[in-house]
Amino acid sequence: MSMPSGARAAAPQIPEAVHRRRWAILVVLMFSLLIVVLDNSILNVAVKTIASPAPTGLGATQSQLEWAINAYTLVFAGLLFTAGLLGDRIGRKKTLLFGILIFGTGSALAAMSGSPTQLITWRALMGFGAAFVMPATLAVLMNVFERDEQPRAIGLWAGSVGVAIAIGPITGGLLLEHFWWGSIFLVNVPVVIVALIAMMLLVPDSKDPNPGRTDPIGVVLSIIGLVLLVYGIIRGGQLADFADPVVLLSSFGGLLVLAGFVWHEKRSTHPALDIAYFKEPSFAAAVAAIALVFFALMGVTFFSAFYMQSVRGWTALQAGAMLLPLAATQMIFAPRARLLVDRFGARATCTGGMLLVAVGLAAFALFDGTTPVWVLCLLFFVQGTGMAHVMTPVTVSVMQALPREKAGSGSAINNTFRQVGGALGVAVLGSVLSTVYRGDIEGHLAALPAGARDAAGESIEATLAIADKLGPAGAGLIASANDAFLKAMHVTAIGSATIALVGALVVALFLPGRPPAEEGPDGSGRGDRPVRAAGAGR
Repeated sequence: MSMPSGARAAAPQIPEAVHRRRWAILVVLMFSLLIVVLDNSILNVAVKTIASPAPTGLGATQSQLEWAINAYTLVFAGLLFTAGLLGDRIGRKKTLLFGILIFGTGSALAAMSGSPTQLITWRALMGFGAAFVMPATLAVLMNVFERDEQPRAIGLWAGSVGVAIAIGPITGGLLLEHFWWGSIFLVNVPVVIVALIAMMLLVPDSKDPNPGRTDPIGVVLSIIGLVLLVYGIIRGGQLADFADPVVLLSSFGGLLVLAGFVWHEKRSTHPALDIAYFKEPSFAAAVAAIALVFFALMGVTFFSAFYMQSVRGWTALQAGAMLLPLAATQMIFAPRARLLVDRFGARATCTGGMLLVAVGLAAFALFDGTTPVWVLCLLFFVQGTGMAHVMTPVTVSVMQALPREKAGSGSAINNTFRQVGGALGVAVLGSVLSTVYRGDIEGHLAALPAGARDAAGESIEATLAIADKLGPAGAGLIASANDAFLKAMHVTAIGSATIALVGALVVALFLPGRPPAEEGPDGSGRGDRPVRAAGAGR
């Protein structure tokens, strides 16, 4: 993984002034990434509070909570292509500053939301800003570090996700215990201010000296296709009927539009997503692994919050603290995953990581209302360890497969598949959870009035709210709700683990094995072969 002595002097690609402060720049980039990830990790802890009736929360239904998450993610994923291309064209520092400013504005507005609809709207605005932040952080990283140091820097970049996972739930829990629910969004504002100042002082600008044109048709097709597909899946879960005409029309319409997107990209002279990248099996396997691991994990994160707070009765702070093992393993192992890749290769490292993720997800199928806390901590430790040994190697594989001047496009591909995978994970697994729960709880709601019966079957939170109004007579309904949720969680956990196993199979078949000495640590076969530089600091 090291370059020959004097390589930088012989063929300098990065200005010396930028090279000297590269680690300080990385800290700023990690801080910027932390802002984006922090918001989602806080929201996952706050879903129970937001689902509570006013004035405690907004009285959001499970489907509205899913849309509060997916509105952010869908806008984010849909705009990542264009945001990456714009960063390559006009400068990554400019897009970073713009994105963080928009994200901070959306956070302040989300904190003041008076209804679930307003919250969904401002979450979408936050996703718009985040779309310009995340790809730019990774693109800047690729332009301030030489190739031999990139795996280590990417590992630290990925590890910053663990910092956000640790800080988010604890911060969210503390805020929810002492302030109103909107404080989980308002806390982003001072962080945004600090990030803006640090970026202006430290981060250099860089761009592609020969950028291509943007692809508005491709971006529009991708947004429409994803929204239609995910809406159909969520609606199917709400109705507990995936054969409903609206569900079928939306889902298949989305797939048709996405097929049109691929057709357009193949024929476009300036595609938002260059399909040619996916002709390389290792590249395609890497982005598939990113999507699959986040599909599985985001869905589980969604229902685990209800398990810990609704079934176990823990506070938001206690639920957040349970995620500390997941965060710690990310911080510890993500920067060191490159060492295992050097020794065993990307294939073995990522396959082992995906198998650990699958084991951790499957374990949820054995949980009940009295599972010991230490078992849950061990589960999150296993999941975090597995994820750390997937994300770093596949990100290195994606980013080092492209020339440096296309770092924005590569980062957009990496993050788009991660976010799309996460969005579909919440939609699909959330719908499975809702469908199984509704089917099991309906038999226990017969004594309720028709209107209350429909509302109570929406989610465990809705059932518990009705049971609470019944007083002592609602004790039996609470027990039934817990049993129905646990059954739904078990089914969803098995589905999540199956997706992770598919990911393990994909990386085992297509990622490169242990590289020869002359090859690069990610198995790309490029080693220290010179790559074209975008001229960081231009």
